[in-house]
Amino acid sequence: MNGARLSHEDFLAVVRLAPLVSLDLVVQSPRGDVLVGFRSNRPAGGSWFVPGGRIQKDERLDAAFRRLTREELGVERGLADATPLGVYEHLYEDNFAGVPGVSTHYVVYAHRLALDLDLAALPAAQHARWKWIAVDALRADATVHANTRAYFP
Repeated sequence: MNGARLSHEDFLAVVRLAPLVSLDLVVQSPRGDVLVGFRSNRPAGGSWFVPGGRIQKDERLDAAFRRLTREELGVERGLADATPLGVYEHLYEDNFAGVPGVSTHYVVYAHRLALDLDLAALPAAQHARWKWIAVDALRADATVHANTRAYFP
């Protein structure tokens, strides 16, 4: 069912047994700066990361992209508004619940979007705060997660 929420136990079982499929939104301002949020949640909590999220069961890619841009950025955009960057793998030794011995594996479809967003208007569900960062500074900043830095080789 599209948009169905899994229970905590069911989602933990999925994370334990299968990769998750997600979309990352690599948002760049007209100046070329990159939007990053300070992650509140596991995995990757405590680091700067681009916005994005999981694709839900039976959710088409464009519908997921529209939902994620709306939820993460406060503006709805479709796949046609973005440039594909490729497919990446994100591997974490931890998981959303902090259960020992359960790793998290994402298969990520990354897309670049050109947007000029007001940081104060951005939702704060997954990120405690937001900032724009220059690409050179992003590459050099160890607090920016390696999976985000990988989008800018």
